[in-house]
Parts: sequence; structure tokens; C-alpha cells
Amino acid sequence: MSMVDLIALTSIAITLAASSVQKSVGPSGICNGPDHAIWFAERYADRIARITRDGAITEFSKGITPGSEPSDVSSGPDGNMWFVEERGNRIGRLTPNGVVTEFSAGISSGAEITSITDGPDGAMWFTEASRDRIGRITMHGSVTEFSNGITAGSQPERISEGPDHNLWFTERRGDRIGRITMSGVITEFGRGISPHSEPSDLSRGPDGAIWFTEFAGNRIGRMSLDGSVSEFNVGTADSGPASITIAADGNLWFTEAKASRIGSITPSGKITEFAGGLASASELGDITATHDGFLWFTETRSGRIGRIDVRGHLKEFPVR
Repeated sequence: MSMVDLIALTSIAITLAASSVQKSVGPSGICNGPDHAIWFAERYADRIARITRDGAITEFSKGITPGSEPSDVSSGPDGNMWFVEERGNRIGRLTPNGVVTEFSAGISSGAEITSITDGPDGAMWFTEASRDRIGRITMHGSVTEFSNGITAGSQPERISEGPDHNLWFTERRGDRIGRITMSGVITEFGRGISPHSEPSDLSRGPDGAIWFTEFAGNRIGRMSLDGSVSEFNVGTADSGPASITIAADGNLWFTEAKASRIGSITPSGKITEFAGGLASASELGDITATHDGFLWFTETRSGRIGRIDVRGHLKEFPVR
């Protein structure tokens, strides 16, 4: 059980554009780019976008197949941005000057690709939720899929590099955390994770462990590299902890999709929630941290990109 501080940020001024979008473009999958900007996907507009630190947004759509629903994006070792097309069943690559290449060869049909990250081997790794597979794609587009060791129906959702230089992933329907080595050996860990908790996202922690969100369990989990698990309850009931990342202050920060809150958790398990200043039902999605002490996050339903610093000062930027 964690200690919970609930802080109402009613005094924080939020800067918004004069008019907001009529229908959200579904911003999701946010990450740092090699150009010191923040990049994200616009799921329902079939675009990849970048936002500068002062809020200027540039969007890229040429070359992305309509209806493909890009939902996650990651910076690659080649200096390009790589993204998944969840409905298009493809991996996309976007160069700094806006040239898009889509790759589908070698990806199982109906894979439902949900997440992508750069691996320590110079390739991009991704999850296939509907096919219960982990995929690997080289910079030239060669794909390898791995499924041996993944429980059927577990739906791998998010993937990230761990402190041991392996890739770790959540299994949302399997209530497990998985690990895959660079040679494709998969190990699953489920002991200590509460049933029906729906592990959603994960991140390496400052303590050498893996930290993850439990969307349905309303908890933040910590897993040591040997598979030992501790769980910490989030103070707000049924808040839907969604995405998590390590920040410059040495804590983990996470989004609460259902409660429209941002939370932080220390390595010892103390949770702080930031309750005010965000529009209700904004449906917070993914979060990423920058080295200058800011955290950037997506608001899927309200169609905004949010920025908060480690003291709780918040600003929102509407997506066109």
C-alpha cells in the first residue's frame, strides 16, 4: 500500500487556443525525437506530428495509407522516426524531411501492432497484440517475428528496453510481463501480479527494476529483474493508470486515463497525483520525459498535447 498525496492544482493557469478541435485526431504514442522536438501519432487523422518546446506543431501525412491508424512512434538509430500502423498492419518510417516508407512484408496478417521501440541491437522491436508475437524490423525493413514462449491470448501491448539490455513487454490479457533477449528467447513473469489487472505500459526505473501500470487493477507495479513483484495502489479509484516513464527527478510519472490525472511514484512507492488543471474526460494516453525536467503527454479524447514539469506546472497545446 502506497502513501498517497492528492494535490489540487487549482491555481495553475492553463494556456489554450481560442477554439479547440471539433473532433479529436487521437494524439497518442509520444516520444523524444533526434531533433530535440517531441513526436507523436495522430491516430484518427493518419498523421505523424512533431511539437516544439514552445508548442509549434508540424504534421506529416503524405505516404501514410488512409485508415491505417498510426498509434505509436519511436526514434530510430538511423535518425528517422518509426511508427506502427495498428489497423494498416504495417511499420512506417519517416525521415526528417517528411518522406514516409511503409513496410508490411513479413508481418502476420491481422497483427494489430500496438507499440514500437528501438532495441540495443540497432533494430526496431514491436508488439503484435492479436497474434501474440514480438516483431523485429531492421533499418532496411527485414522483419522477424517471435512467438515461442508467449501465452496464447495474452495480447502483448507495450515494449521497452530494460536496464539489462533486453526488451520487456506487457501482456495485457495475460496479466504478465515478458522479457525477450536479442536472440529471441522469451520468458514470462506473472507471479505476484494481481489477476485481471491488465498490465498496460512499462518503463525501466531508476532502481534497476521494471515499473508498469495496471490499467484495470488501479495499481503501479514494480518488477525486479528476477521477476519479484510489488504493487502500489493509486489513490483515485478506477483511475486507469495507462502510460509510465522515468523522469529527470528520479521518479516514475504516469497517466491516469479514466481520471484525467497525472501521477508520480518514487522508487519507495510514494504516489502523488495532480488532480486539477486538466479537462475532465480528456482521456490521457502516453507520456514521455525530457532532460530539461518536463513531461509531455497525449490527451486522446480532447485532442491536446499536455506538458507538466516535476513541480506540477501544466500547459496544454491543442492539435490542429
